Amino acid sequence: NAVLKGDKENIQGYVEEALKSGIKPSATVDDILIPAITEVGQMFDKGKYFLPQLIQSAEAMKLAFNYLEPKLSQEPSQTRKKATVILATVKGDIHDIGKNIVGLMLKNYGFNVIDLGKDVSAQAIIDKVKETDAQIVGLSALMTTTMVEMKEVINLAKMEKLNCKFMIGGAVVSEKYAVEIGADGYSEDAYSAVRLAERLSI
Repeated sequence: NAVLKGDKENIQGYVEEALKSGIKPSATVDDILIPAITEVGQMFDKGKYFLPQLIQSAEAMKLAFNYLEPKLSQEPSQTRKKATVILATVKGDIHDIGKNIVGLMLKNYGFNVIDLGKDVSAQAIIDKVKETDAQIVGLSALMTTTMVEMKEVINLAKMEKLNCKFMIGGAVVSEKYAVEIGADGYSEDAYSAVRLAERLSI
């Protein structure tokens, strides 16, 4: 309920209580937190929740997750981490609110997120892919003048024969544009970005 209500003040206390009652850290994430954030996403899809509620819930979830993270790593057979995702707002573009929300949501779902920030060059993105062996790259652009940079990044990845998948998002881009530039998918909001990342990392 704290996730559903975006109750940032009390969520950590509830997590502590859950752990004291004997619920394992991984079970707290898998059986309580992720179903809750999934429900938030469904409410958002149905138009019952809007962006402010989505952000509040994601931030509450983040607080819970940050508290649990050190405890998760102490559990044996820790196989929860999903694919590594690099996020970047492309060169020339300084809008990053959408990207930051996507990063938050992906982390909440167990992805290893590397956020390169905004106004990031194609070369810097590709260098980071090589360095980290990331499976997915998420590119964001909010201006028609900068969205062409997405194509530059994808072309450079092809030239370097990299095996990563690309997902794009931002107010000016679309599914059609994703196909046009050779991206592997487009997401219109943070929740669909998570679902897309899950599909791309199978």
